[in-house]
Amino acid sequence: MSVAGLKKQFYKASQLVSEKVGGAEGTKLDEDFKEMEKKVDVTSKAVTEVLARTIEYLQPNPASRAKLTMLNTVSKIRGQVKNPGYPQSEGLLGECMIRHGKELGGESNFGDALLDAGESMKRLAEVKDSLDIEVKQNFIDPLQNLCDKDLKEIQHHLKKLEGRRLDFDYKKKRQGRIPDEELRQALEKFEESKEVAETSMHNLLETDIEQVSQLSALVDAQLDYHRQAVQILDELADKLKRRMRDASSRPKREYKPKPREPFDLGEPEQSNGGFPCATAPKITPSSSFRSSDKPIRTPSRSMPPLDQPSCKALYDFEPENAGELGFHEGDVITLTNQIDENWYEGMLHGQSGFFPLSYVEVLVPLPQ
Repeated sequence: MSVAGLKKQFYKASQLVSEKVGGAEGTKLDEDFKEMEKKVDVTSKAVTEVLARTIEYLQPNPASRAKLTMLNTVSKIRGQVKNPGYPQSEGLLGECMIRHGKELGGESNFGDALLDAGESMKRLAEVKDSLDIEVKQNFIDPLQNLCDKDLKEIQHHLKKLEGRRLDFDYKKKRQGRIPDEELRQALEKFEESKEVAETSMHNLLETDIEQVSQLSALVDAQLDYHRQAVQILDELADKLKRRMRDASSRPKREYKPKPREPFDLGEPEQSNGGFPCATAPKITPSSSFRSSDKPIRTPSRSMPPLDQPSCKALYDFEPENAGELGFHEGDVITLTNQIDENWYEGMLHGQSGFFPLSYVEVLVPLPQ
């Protein structure tokens, strides 16, 4: 920096200190200029925040937002781009639905519906790609250019104006000790900077119709997106309603449980060297263990499968109280009711009565 430049920096610094610390008054700018400067400042803040919020609106994901900001560079290199280079959430949802719909298969109503919904979600993702690109090129990029060029240029002119004002005020305060020519030049430079700054601010504020046009482009892109989205979702809703009507008109298949296979233990093998086993004594249950203790189970005879609620006696049961139903091992009893968790009611040979659950094996359970 030259000596003159150093002197000028010293003048400006000295004047700034005298104003901030000493309370000295500098040259006042007219009210019109101040009002214009205020409007430009508000415009700058509005454009900066609207830009940030628009990108966040298009892509809440920070990683996708970073890729969205690169679209301008990509479009310049490759020309018009067809997709932004990051997955849309609608597309990810669609792929998930299609994958699981294929796994469920064509026999599943839910699987077919997932395939329909998945294809629609992928179409929505393509429409969303178009929205992002359209808004980026016709709204975000022009506003970003306004920030990077016009507003930045105005800030440069205002900063230069402030510097020349400080230089002029310093020299004006020392009039008589500073040559008149130098003071005159400082005044001319100050007025020149003021005029340049004023012109640039005026041009920006007078051409704000351009920002209105850009905002209109944003709204048009959103309208186009929502129209296409509504059309896609209407078609999907019609498909799903048709599937529901078709499914409700088809006869329902009733579930019939398969009969249980009979379980035959067969003849017990002799394991005492060929000597026959002693016949086990017949167990007569007493009221002290009917509802809880289970006697030793003896082999049961094979019975054909039944199609009504029934059970097979595992042991002999001799009734001791009125209302109890007696039976012998192997008898098949028709079940009519379950009294509690330990007792059933059933019929055998035309007689009805109660008997303990622990003495029987359920073949066909009572309906719930």
